[in-house]
Amino acid sequence: MKTSSENNMRINTIRIKPFKDQKPGTSGLRKTVKQFQVLDYLQSFIQSIFNSLPELRDSTLILGGDGRYFNREAIQIILRMAAANGVGRIILGQAGILSTPAVSHLIKKHQALGGIILSASHNAGGPLGDFGVKFDTASGGPAPESLTDEIFIIASNLREYKIIDINPIPMDKIGQYKLGNMDVEVIDSVKDYAKLMADIFNFEKISALLTSPNFSMCFDAMNAVTGPYAIAILEDQLGAPEGTVIRGQPLPNFGGTHPDPNLVHAKQLVETMYQEENAPDFGAASDGDGDRNMIMGDYFFVTPSDSLAIMTANAHLIPAYSQGIKGVARSMPTSEAVDKVAEKLGLNCFETPTGWKFFSNLLDADEITLCGEESFGTGSNHVNEKDGLWAVLFWLNILAEKQDSVEHIVRQHWAEYGRNYYTRHDYEKLPFKSAEALFNNLDDNIEQLLHKPFNQHTIISADNFTYNDPIDQSVSENQGIRIIFDDSSRIIFRLSGTGTEGATLRVYIEKYVTDLDQFELDTQEALKSLIQTAELIADIKGYTGRTKPTVIT
Repeated sequence: MKTSSENNMRINTIRIKPFKDQKPGTSGLRKTVKQFQVLDYLQSFIQSIFNSLPELRDSTLILGGDGRYFNREAIQIILRMAAANGVGRIILGQAGILSTPAVSHLIKKHQALGGIILSASHNAGGPLGDFGVKFDTASGGPAPESLTDEIFIIASNLREYKIIDINPIPMDKIGQYKLGNMDVEVIDSVKDYAKLMADIFNFEKISALLTSPNFSMCFDAMNAVTGPYAIAILEDQLGAPEGTVIRGQPLPNFGGTHPDPNLVHAKQLVETMYQEENAPDFGAASDGDGDRNMIMGDYFFVTPSDSLAIMTANAHLIPAYSQGIKGVARSMPTSEAVDKVAEKLGLNCFETPTGWKFFSNLLDADEITLCGEESFGTGSNHVNEKDGLWAVLFWLNILAEKQDSVEHIVRQHWAEYGRNYYTRHDYEKLPFKSAEALFNNLDDNIEQLLHKPFNQHTIISADNFTYNDPIDQSVSENQGIRIIFDDSSRIIFRLSGTGTEGATLRVYIEKYVTDLDQFELDTQEALKSLIQTAELIADIKGYTGRTKPTVIT
């Protein structure tokens, strides 16, 4: 270690050995808490982010996280490193709490250089859980591949980091502080975001709905970051009855559950919405860092793909989008339901790889207004991130305007546009070698699948998806195996990079129908033959030993 001074601020330079495993995925660097607690591990990645930013000195950065275990300790480390590296100002959420969409909004509002978000999204928390660090750029969106690649190269060769020796700042108290030569402002985590939502939606009509004796809702914050936001907006500002928000207190271990808003992990909400009597009219949930959403009606689940399509079809009902929208985008594995709406409305519809950063260029270029992924993420140009609570308010605004049930709105949509039966089968915690062997076999033999018949349907297209970005002309290859049949049904295979233990094989299966008589089938039953075909084509049992998926959504 060596020390230096800058205007009487003592800066320590700590010598380290490079870490070779700090390659960010689609949503930053995610590892176990124990890995981030390894000596100098977090510091190495933060210094690598700082070293990748030539305009860092005297800049403004936004900092916050989802409150998971190690969040508070990491924030104090990052503050000390930021001061040592010449950052001019840090805007920090009170108690270290900021949702991902709130960070994106604050970046734009304060014209910050970027934001550091501490979260592993929907992954479990606690001492034995996961932790993550993500950098959002000045656009408010996730770092592009060019920047994350640069961060990885820097980290792989990093020999030292800078930090100052200063006592921790009181992050629980709103106010102005000084850390060496750096200004630190601790702000209300919710205030700015709540104002943004009021500017987008018709809060008067939503409030009338939420206070009506004939309407009830349940929002499951899953003991994650959206609890304070949902309580402040839904209950305190819009007048929903106290208790509308359940599990609203952010906890370091999320109450011992995965903060993942789906039918498996949002068990308490699902049981509430599926009870035989007195189920709420509307149910919703969000995830660890607040950028995902699940929408439900009374004994009715809305798939994220259908949700995006219905939001697009009804965007004219929302004040911020009432004058029309520019276009829409979906990730490649997301169902083509929104494509049908875009075609009818004369909108451009873009198909991108999985990962929100691929939407960012389209948003920045004003090519799209709405976008979404099948993995429960939906967003718009109000921030350059997906936004869980925004999606919930969008649905509430639709319900307030239509004065109709969630189920009836969805069924009316199917009647007009057709129904895209859709499911995702996840095979989690697979040995890396088995998962890669399965995927490589698919890739190697993809051309041989063309024109082969399976269960009375023939494959007319098969490829490994390559995305040519229309804005910056970058090329992203190997984004997933696509198999398309002659009736437009699709099977998609991807290896996911969001877990920290083993590999996850995701299989996406879709079938489009227009016959009203076929709308009442159970999803898994409607897709049964395609599910069997997917298992056969990939030889899932042969490569993994698994006879059924870990999670079905």
